[in-house]
Amino acid sequence: VQLQASGGGLVQSGGSLRLSCAASTRTFSSYYMAWFRQAPGKERELVAAISWSGRDRNYADSVKGRFTVSRDNAKSTVYLQMNNLKPEDTAVYYCAGGSLYSDRPSGYTSWGQGTQVTVSS
Repeated sequence: VQLQASGGGLVQSGGSLRLSCAASTRTFSSYYMAWFRQAPGKERELVAAISWSGRDRNYADSVKGRFTVSRDNAKSTVYLQMNNLKPEDTAVYYCAGGSLYSDRPSGYTSWGQGTQVTVSS
């Protein structure tokens, strides 16, 4: 499946951004979806994941209480609402899709192109 991420940008510390990831498939509800991020010089890390129906959600400890992952299966889109952003959230954010939950990038078969999020202090 092809994934198209959007919504990144430059924001001040404490600000908010909403990322979107649109999928080109009619079977979107069969994909477990996730957001990863990768900062310069660091490994790609899981930010949030959401189950096929949206019932189950997982978050990295560093974003709990600030980020919310959601999905709209009718629109084949997954979202990441990011509030109270911090400079350490600066990274390229990627959406990913797979058949099951994984906290590792290798667990996902489909990837979006990435969108840059920069948080200034």
